[in-house]
Amino acid sequence: MMKKLAAKKFPSIASLQCFETSARHLSFTKAAQELHMTQSAVSKQVAQLEHSLNNALFNRLQHRLQLTPTGKLFLRQAQEILSSLEQSVLNILAHGSEAETLRIFTHPTFGARWLIPALKGFGKAHPHIHLDVHDALGDFCAEFNPNMDIGFLHGDGVWPGLTSIKLFDGHFVAVCAPHATPAPLDDVAKQPSSILIQSRVRPRAWQAYFQAQNQEWAGTFNGPRFDSFYAVIHAAECGCGIGLVPHILVQEELADGRLQLAWPHHEQQHGAYYLVHPTNMETTPKVRTLIEWIQARL
Repeated sequence: MMKKLAAKKFPSIASLQCFETSARHLSFTKAAQELHMTQSAVSKQVAQLEHSLNNALFNRLQHRLQLTPTGKLFLRQAQEILSSLEQSVLNILAHGSEAETLRIFTHPTFGARWLIPALKGFGKAHPHIHLDVHDALGDFCAEFNPNMDIGFLHGDGVWPGLTSIKLFDGHFVAVCAPHATPAPLDDVAKQPSSILIQSRVRPRAWQAYFQAQNQEWAGTFNGPRFDSFYAVIHAAECGCGIGLVPHILVQEELADGRLQLAWPHHEQQHGAYYLVHPTNMETTPKVRTLIEWIQARL
């Protein structure tokens, strides 16, 4: 069993602030100006922190500071500690002792286009639950995240330590600007080689789309490539080509005419959209409240 650290050995918040600010500026003088302290006071706080850690955090050169390898590692951790403390203080200042914070993680495009509209009115109906929404990329549930109460993501519904609730399937559609109607799909040879907008999220999506309709085309990997579905959708709307995106994310654009279906096929690719939460929070009131809110809007 690891020996517990004595309380007097814990670094002070002041020393963490002095270290973090000095590391950003690589200067005790500039850190002192930002913190409204004297240069000697900042230097002393950092020295006390180094003594507590029994490690040097800076190499003190003639006219500047240089982070040691330990300093580089500890800087990231210090910034996380200070950021977490700041967020906790802001939550109390904003909501007082009556509020609970519900930390939500979601892919940016899904959050902006589906989740935020679905959460409209939640704060008024449940004023004692403060929603803290974070953008996350990739399979952010692949590893346990102690900061997440609820997540929204696309996948197979199986993540370690999490309970999954299926929201809807991820039907993909090909969309383009109203003035950019392409040739029929069965005549793909007439398509420009760069007409397909590519997504790094789904690099083989176009290949699967064509194969599902018994079509072969060497150009399925050609075209401009973007990191997010949001960028793919915007590129299609601007007339940059045809985007292949989840139908749930473009319903508004299709309804008001900003986008149209390039071809009628709806492709059911692997996976679906899920709401997930830590299994041990199954009966937590704030988690149950949001689950019921979301399910009522499906």
